[in-house]
Order: sequence, then structure tokens, then C-alpha cells
Amino acid sequence: MKKLFVVTGMLTGFLSLSSLAQPKMLYTTAQAHSHNDYEQQIPFWQAYHQAFGSIEVDVHAQNGTLYVAHDAGDIDPSRTFETLYIQPLVHQVQIGKGQIYPKTAQPLQLLVDLKTPAEPTLSLLVKSLSVYPEVFGTGGPVRVVVSGNVPKPDQFTNYPDWLLFDGRPEVDYTSEQLKHIGLISQSFLNYTRWNGKGLIVKSEREKIREVIRKTHEQGKKLRFWATPDNVNTWKALMNLGVDYINSDHITDLANFLNSRPTAEYRNERAHPVYQPTFRNNDSRSRVKNVILLIGDGMGLAQIYAGITANQGQLNLTQLLNIGFSRTSAADTYITDSAAGATAMATGEKTNNRSIGVDSLGKKRPAIPTLIKPWQMVSGLISAGSITDATPAAFYGNQPDRSFEREIAADFLQNPVEILIGGGYRFFQEEKVLDTLRQRGYGVGNQFDQLETLKAPFVLLDDQAVVSVGQGRKDFLTTSLRKSLTELGRNPNGFFVMAEGAQIDYGGHANDVRYVVQEMLDFDKAVGEALRFADQNGETLVVVTADHETGGLTLLDGDLKRGYVDGHFSTNDHTGVMVPVFAYGPHSLDFRGVYENTVIHHKIMTILRQYHRQPRALQSAVAH
Repeated sequence: MKKLFVVTGMLTGFLSLSSLAQPKMLYTTAQAHSHNDYEQQIPFWQAYHQAFGSIEVDVHAQNGTLYVAHDAGDIDPSRTFETLYIQPLVHQVQIGKGQIYPKTAQPLQLLVDLKTPAEPTLSLLVKSLSVYPEVFGTGGPVRVVVSGNVPKPDQFTNYPDWLLFDGRPEVDYTSEQLKHIGLISQSFLNYTRWNGKGLIVKSEREKIREVIRKTHEQGKKLRFWATPDNVNTWKALMNLGVDYINSDHITDLANFLNSRPTAEYRNERAHPVYQPTFRNNDSRSRVKNVILLIGDGMGLAQIYAGITANQGQLNLTQLLNIGFSRTSAADTYITDSAAGATAMATGEKTNNRSIGVDSLGKKRPAIPTLIKPWQMVSGLISAGSITDATPAAFYGNQPDRSFEREIAADFLQNPVEILIGGGYRFFQEEKVLDTLRQRGYGVGNQFDQLETLKAPFVLLDDQAVVSVGQGRKDFLTTSLRKSLTELGRNPNGFFVMAEGAQIDYGGHANDVRYVVQEMLDFDKAVGEALRFADQNGETLVVVTADHETGGLTLLDGDLKRGYVDGHFSTNDHTGVMVPVFAYGPHSLDFRGVYENTVIHHKIMTILRQYHRQPRALQSAVAH
């Protein structure tokens, strides 16, 4: 049987992939068509259990029976139309109390392709289906459309009104004949040789536009057969407004369509982007402060999804000095956040799940501890739990990231001046907060206390670190701004690590909306860091990720409308390199491709160069 696509809606023109960035309707498997369904491993049931809206079957009339087969030579006496399709349909409607899909009440289109001459085959078909008018009759849940060897148009009235026919765009039907047309179909190859990759050329689009225009003027739906059968084609024709997406790959198409609610996102309001002055950007002058921003799970696709959603630009895209980090752990090709963050915090590769220890389990000091002899101060911020893997690597030393109580207790051994995030209960249960109060720390558990706290302080509010989609406001940017103000008073400089934790969560959830909202939130913090660096002139900003999450690819998008359509290959981390963006003095040092441990060593080398020099020499180097 020919491969089918059905196009519906009054379209103003044929738009190929990426020229119309968002389908006009929400697609589900109700718009899926099982091509040559009888050739599936489990005919009918496989498509039915995926709630396909259309199922196609080829039939042959032989010795008074309708057999299901593509060619006459393939006829198997056990594979009759009655057993494979009629009886299962009748049974499901009976147990569905009159509905083929009782949960949604959606109908099912049964496309019957006649392989033998019309008159004898139709006689058998009508006889078989007429026994069950509550299923196949007028108003029934199964809509029957006949294709293949259909009778001539002037013979349509010889058949019951509930039996519809598949027409052709080149035929001029009378108004009476059109009442019996269920669909109008034609070969896709009549208009284009497009193979499903890239875009359809303009001249071919014009041909397709014309046939769509003519068909819709008749008030009918159009289907193409002989179309490519891949994700790119599905998406391109969804952008056109297709009714039934044809496929031989039932599970793949079902998974693709079922992912639609979490695959597409349109950002209604772009945030303004800071225009940097590039103060000392390519110089190797003194670095007094370092701001390390970690977008957990942030790969290039996540970044470009953010660029697209923000209508073409991010704060991140203003940076000029860019490198790439290889993220593998000591014991595996694909890292987790614990090993990835430990590499940046301590300069040592470690095993997955390990926090602040090397691959042999030996404790390793992180940047906040290493810079204390220089009288530098530090702050750690996360838009998630502060005892989670990434922030924990900058103060904890544990063999497993799940030891969150022990990680909280480690803070007393490796304290920083400012700690902001979630995870209050672990600090409370381990009596860490009581000890911190005795040491003169301010302690808060409500985010609205932030402005009243003075360094040193700990602010842990789990309600404040829900996702952006669940109502988190400018937690990350506000926390970073507060930390930079407080720590910026220290004459010997500071180190701040701020984590956009939930870009990773969105990747694990395979939710494009989640990823993009968190990416945009993280980018606002990037803008805040750039603004501070320009004002200060002695601040290095480094923006990177611990790994990529989800294997995100972008199928479609619209930069003008902020629309993104993505597809995930996994719900876990991947091994791809992640970018490293740098801004400010010594940002040139971060160009190239290197291991994630090198980020640590570059930061420490830059700080050591200036903080170990006498003040007079530092001033001379700066000039």
C-alpha cells in the first residue's frame, strides 16, 4: 500500500521545516496513521494500544472471503479481514460501551485499500461491516474510508452513506459526489523528490501549495503517499497541519508524538541582554576575584535552545573567549555531577558519585579552602540543594554524593562566608546551624531574609529553589548580586561559585520547557556577573557545565517568536564536551580544548600569580 500523509486545515501556503516554527495544533497519536498495519508484528493491537487515530489494511476478495495481504501471493487463509480487524474492533467498542477509545472518545479511521476489483470486493466489505452498524454505521466510532480500486464517482451513490471514498485532486467531482469523499490523496512524488532531509525547494513547494489550495477549497482533507518516514518529515508536515502522520514505525512515531507536550516551548517574553564593555577582557592584568558559574547539564544544545527562546541572544553569547572541557570521570567515560564538579573544585579526576576526594578516596581541598591563606573569601550558591553534588564538591569530602548529612557536617571543616540554596534539613539535623551561629554566622531559612543578612551567613530555603515553572523567581540572580556586594568588600578578593542546578533536572525529565526556562534563568545570572566584572575590572568570570544531560537535539525553532522544539536521546548524562566561556582579565587563558580539571588549575594559577606577589609588584603587573 502507498505511504500516506493527510493534510488538513486552510493553509495559506506550504511551509517546510523551520519556516513555520510551531504547529497550529497539539499532536497526539490521534493524528497517527499505521501504514500497512497488517504487516506489523501484532496487527491492529499494536497501533490500537498506542491510540493511533488511523489504521490501514489491504484486502483481497477471494472465494467469498476478504483476506488481508499486500499481494495475492501473500494470502494466508488464517489472516482474514474478519479475524484481524472486524472482530477486534467490535469487541473493543462493546467493552468501551460504544467507544473505540473510551478514555478520549476519539474515533478511529479504518482505511481499507481494495486490491481486487471494486464491485465484488465492496459487496463483501459492505456485507461484513453492515452486521455491526453500531460500530461502522453512520455516527459509529469507526469511520471507514475505501481506497485503492474505488468505483467511478457516478457509482458512489450505489453504496451506503457511511462508506466514504478516497478521491484524487485532479478529478472534478460534483457537489453530490464530494459528499461521499472522505479524503483526497495523491503521491508526494508528483510534487517533490524531497528525501526528508533539509528543506523542500521553492519550485516544488509551489506545486504542493497549489494542490493544497484546491483541495481545501473543496472542503476536503488531503493525504500524500510515498512520503519519507522519519522525524524530520513528521515535524515538517506537522508544521503544515497534517491530520494523520503516516509511519511504518509505530512505536517510534508514538514516542515522538507522546513527547510533544514536553518537546515544545515558546518563550513569551525575552529578557534584556547586558552589553559588556569588555574591560580588561583580553588583558593578563591582575585577577582579584573569580566568579565560576556552572550550568549543570548545560551543553551546546541547551545553550542554543536558550538563544532561540530569547529571540536570538543571551548574555552568554556576548563572551568572546571560549574553550571546551572534556568531562569524563576517573572511572567512566560519562561523568556525573559529583565527579564533574570535584574535577573543577579540586583539580583531580575522581570516580562517579565521589565528592571532594580523588579516585583512591583521599580527601582533596577545593578552591575555597586553597585560597584562604591569601585571605580571600568565598561564596557558594545553588538553585537546588546546597548538599547536592555540584555545590557539595566545593566544601565536602565524602565517598558518595548520597551522604548529604555528612556533606552538611563537612561544611564546619571547610566553611565559606556565604552559602545559599536548599538543603536546610541536613544542616539542621546535623546541628551544623547551631555551631555556625556560635561562630557568628547569620542563619536564615526564608529567602526574603536575604537582604537583611550580612556575611558571613547561611541561607537555606527549600521552598525558594523549586523550578522556575513552579514559581521560582530571581533566586539565582538576586543571590549572586547579594554575594558579590558582600564579598566585594574584602580587599583580598573572593571566589564565588553559582550553580544553575535545574537545567540538569529538565534534561533528566526530557522536558524542553523545563530546560529552557532554567537556561534563561541561569543566563540572567551570567549578565549579573558580567556587569560586576565590568564595574570592578579585576574580576574573571568563567561559565561552564559539569556535563551535558539528556542528549538534547533541536528539531525546530523560531528565533523571532522564541519557539523551540527539542528531542532527547536519553534521560541521563552524555559524554559530549561542554563549552567554557570566559570574560575579564586572563579570559584568553580558557581558550582551547582541555580536561575539566584544567579549569581548576587555570583559576588557581591565575590567582596564585597575583596573590603571592607583593602589592607593589601586583600594581606594576596590572599596569
